[in-house]
Amino acid sequence: MRRIILRSFQSPGDIVMLTAAVRDLHLAYPGEFQTDIRTSADDLFAHNPRITPLSEADPGVEQLPMHYPLIHQSNQRPYHFLHGYIQYLEEQLSLRIPVTQFKGDVHLAQSEKKSPLEIPGVELPERYWIIVAGKHDFTAKWWNPASYQAVVDHFRGKISFVQCGEAGHWHPPLTGVLNLVGKTTLREFVRLMYRAEGVVCPVTFAMHLSAAVETPPGHRPLRPCVVIAGGREPSHWEAYP
Repeated sequence: MRRIILRSFQSPGDIVMLTAAVRDLHLAYPGEFQTDIRTSADDLFAHNPRITPLSEADPGVEQLPMHYPLIHQSNQRPYHFLHGYIQYLEEQLSLRIPVTQFKGDVHLAQSEKKSPLEIPGVELPERYWIIVAGKHDFTAKWWNPASYQAVVDHFRGKISFVQCGEAGHWHPPLTGVLNLVGKTTLREFVRLMYRAEGVVCPVTFAMHLSAAVETPPGHRPLRPCVVIAGGREPSHWEAYP
């Protein structure tokens, strides 16, 4: 059995793609690998049955820095972001790893599913959409804050929006929303996503998490996600069913 620590310190959205690579490696070669991770978003692997704690000090453990060079061909080749880490892993291991599902692989514990998220001083609406109205990296992905506000105003009284984002990033506050910018941990955001009825965002972590996190019983099996895409990457590289 090969024991491998996969390492990646890209953005959380990228790490969602790595969860798919771990899933599909184990589905293609059951019982042949033990995998652990060292990433910038380890909480995305919490409760993942395909993760085994491994030590770098063990001489039998391999360490593999993970990349997705396929993105540099995304305008010429018909692949999704999900293929990025997987194709790189295929090359490094000299194996074929089919992509099995059109989403990442983020797990929740039963206790996380049963208990609504509680944030001190915050009362979450029973039904809500998540809205992410900012970014921190490429300005091509940004949208005018007034346009996000127009969306919120249009659906006032029909949809409750919860504004999310990382503290320190560019997230102009909206009015008429529950503002949780900088108020959730990564794991709390996963739990918030689980109960969200939909998402509005640019090309960012939230769109990948929306596809990767299951929906509760009684909700639509595919969570609606409206993405305002700036066009830095082609749509087929980012879009989900």
